[in-house]
Amino acid sequence: MRLAGQLAADVLDMIGPLIRAGMTTGEIDRICHDYIVGVQKAIPAPLNYKGFPKSICTSVNHVVCHGIPGDKVLRAGDILNVDVTVIKDGFHGDTSRMFLIGDPSIQARRLCEAGFEAMWRGIRTIRPGTRLGDLGHSIQGFVEGQGYSVVREYCGHGIGRVFHEDPQVLHYGEPGTGMALEAGMTFTVEPMVNAGRRNVKLLGDGWTVVTKDHSLSAQWEHTVLVKPDGFEVLTLGAADRAAA
Repeated sequence: MRLAGQLAADVLDMIGPLIRAGMTTGEIDRICHDYIVGVQKAIPAPLNYKGFPKSICTSVNHVVCHGIPGDKVLRAGDILNVDVTVIKDGFHGDTSRMFLIGDPSIQARRLCEAGFEAMWRGIRTIRPGTRLGDLGHSIQGFVEGQGYSVVREYCGHGIGRVFHEDPQVLHYGEPGTGMALEAGMTFTVEPMVNAGRRNVKLLGDGWTVVTKDHSLSAQWEHTVLVKPDGFEVLTLGAADRAAA
C-alpha cells in the first residue's frame, strides 16, 4: 500500500508542472497513462473500471468528480482536479489534487484552499477508536462554517487489493456515530466541496458528476492508514514526504 500510494502521488508530482492553459484533459490523461504504464510499470486502475474509458479522472470547474478526459481545453482561470489511482503488485493507491490554471478568481482559490483544509481536518481525527461520524463531522463543520457545502452522494472508501470497498467514509455526520476505526485499516478521505449548494447531478455519459447550480467544486484526496498511535498518509507528494 505504501508503494502504490507513493506511485500515485508521483504521477501528480510529474503532471503538475506540465498542466497549462491550452492543453486538453485528454493530453493530461495520455501523459499520465504513459508514465504509469511505461515508467512505473504499474496499472492505471480507472481504465476500463466498470466501463470507464480513461486512465485518470479530470474534473474542471463545476465538475464535482469522475470527469472523463477528452477534448476539453483548459483556459486561464480554470480549476482542475486530477484523480489518479495506481495498481502496483495488486494494491491500490488513490489520490487527487486541485490545480489552478493561470490566475483563477479569489473565490476559486479560497474554495480550493477550503477543500484542502477540510480533507486535512478529517485526516487529523484518524486514530483507533475514532468513529467515522467524528471524521465526517469535522469536515462538515469546517466546510459549512466557511459558507460552502459538502457533497453527500459521493464519499471516501476502503481500499487495498480492491479499488472501492467498505467502509464508506462520509464527509458529513454526527460525532460518536458510525464504525470505530481500527489499526490496519486503509481508506480514502476525499471531500467534495461546492461553492454553492450541495446538490449534484450525473450527466448522460454515466460518469461525470456536476453541481446542479453550476457553482465551482473542489476536491482533494489522500489514502490513509490507521496506525496504533494515529495515522499515516500513504499518498504524500515528494515535497510533503521530504518535510515530514
